[in-house]
Amino acid sequence: MSLQNEIAHAMLKVGAVELNPTDLFTWASGIKSPIYCDTRLTISDPTIRKQIANGLATLIKENFADCDVVAGTATAGIPHAAWVSDILELPMVYVRSKAKEHGRGKQIEGKYAKGQKVVVVEDIVSTGGSSITAVEALRAAGCEVLGVVCVYTYNLPKAEQAFEAANVKYTSLTNFDFLVDAAKESGNIQETEIPFLKNWHKDLKDGKLK
Repeated sequence: MSLQNEIAHAMLKVGAVELNPTDLFTWASGIKSPIYCDTRLTISDPTIRKQIANGLATLIKENFADCDVVAGTATAGIPHAAWVSDILELPMVYVRSKAKEHGRGKQIEGKYAKGQKVVVVEDIVSTGGSSITAVEALRAAGCEVLGVVCVYTYNLPKAEQAFEAANVKYTSLTNFDFLVDAAKESGNIQETEIPFLKNWHKDLKDGKLK
């Protein structure tokens, strides 16, 4: 079993992913979706959170070996970044969506220095907006952002375009296709429901869902 498949099975096991082709979820954007992801649930399971942390650490070692600092996105990326930085024995910071309006007005919390090479840890990448916000804040602070790693991605062209425009590489532990495969293998969905899920994902990628 591949790492992508293992993480997908782990997310399903802990309830961090729900697939329901017959009773759709409503996202904050208003999109009706047969899938709902809440990776925050993984932090409550010691075994699964270690599995994810080790996987993210491996992604960083394989793709961004020169990393000096691990940066978590507030808020969902923070716990994963903390565990990953511990595994890699590297400093950690976290990045807010915007600067505080009080105190020192910081957007980046933690100790870092200009010129340090940073990898951003995110939980889920959909359009890539929150990740790019963190990348831009770190660059504005004088850091060199090597890339972004995340637990899960929908593999949307909009995200790929956003990262390409920002000139930053990103990689994930698992994605929509692996989740569908894992759900089928574990009995969370039926074979007959897969075409609906695949077509929905294609429409999402093509921008047909509003």
